[in-house]
Amino acid sequence: MSAAKTEETMEEFGKRAAALYERVVKPKLKPEDDGKFVALDAITGEFEVDEDDYLVVESLLARLPDADIWLERAGQPTAYEHFGVRSFEG
Repeated sequence: MSAAKTEETMEEFGKRAAALYERVVKPKLKPEDDGKFVALDAITGEFEVDEDDYLVVESLLARLPDADIWLERAGQPTAYEHFGVRSFEG
């Protein structure tokens, strides 16, 4: 369960979900999945793969409405390259 549903911290949730991804999902991915988003239910290990991050999450939630979702990007160290606010000079 996610940190929101238990006393588990976000760090603990992340470690558990990442380990589940490595153990359950990664061996099932195909070469053509490289770079695609993987939405993983951190409770059941069920997952979906899609090029679109929004659609992959929606697809998993359609099957498992109570999923505790962990998002990865196949073959990449992180799901997104960077976060933050863009600065525009005018």
